[in-house]
Amino acid sequence: KDPEIIVKEKGLIQITDDGAIEKIVEQVLAENVQSVEDYKNGKSNALKYLVGQAMRLSRGKANPQMINEMILARLEG
Repeated sequence: KDPEIIVKEKGLIQITDDGAIEKIVEQVLAENVQSVEDYKNGKSNALKYLVGQAMRLSRGKANPQMINEMILARLEG
């Protein structure tokens, strides 16, 4: 089989859509207020936790680099 067909059949396509990832990031930040506060108070490990939660929510399909960048932009913006 064509690798592209196998990837689609098994649901292994990575989510790279900004809108879809943004919704995931918004939900994670809303559900993890304490971790957001921890990050703002200097606990850099909180970022890893938030990224992990976003990856869990996307079932590992979201682009982790995009998630990391979006979360950082929200936390530092």
